[in-house]
Amino acid sequence: MAGRTIHITKFDMDRLLELIEGVRSSPKGTKVDLDLLEKELYSGVLVDPADVPKDVITMNSKVRVTDTQSGETMTYTLVFPSAANISENRLSILAPLGMALLGYRKGDIIEWPVPGGVRKLKVDEIIYQPEAAGDYHL
Repeated sequence: MAGRTIHITKFDMDRLLELIEGVRSSPKGTKVDLDLLEKELYSGVLVDPADVPKDVITMNSKVRVTDTQSGETMTYTLVFPSAANISENRLSILAPLGMALLGYRKGDIIEWPVPGGVRKLKVDEIIYQPEAAGDYHL
């Protein structure tokens, strides 16, 4: 995640920061690296929803990615935890891959650590992005 600049709307920024604080204050605790997500958000560029580049993964974007090693293609929608359902390919922003997806663009290679090393996915297509579709309320 480091070394890139994400574009984020104030609407998403506010909701994500509220989510982070809620998880931190939860008595259940979590193993999610909230500091990494928070750092990424604060280093991002706040933009008006109409100005988000159309090839950037934002919250509620549906994307197609390919594992560069296996060639497996997957489609995910990046969502808030309450809407997550991996059997429907609705990936939580708090999942390691969810955090990794935020802000990447079509054509980018995403690298993220897994127990066996580093997994690499190529962003093939942004199938749906709320801002590009004019759905600024999502």
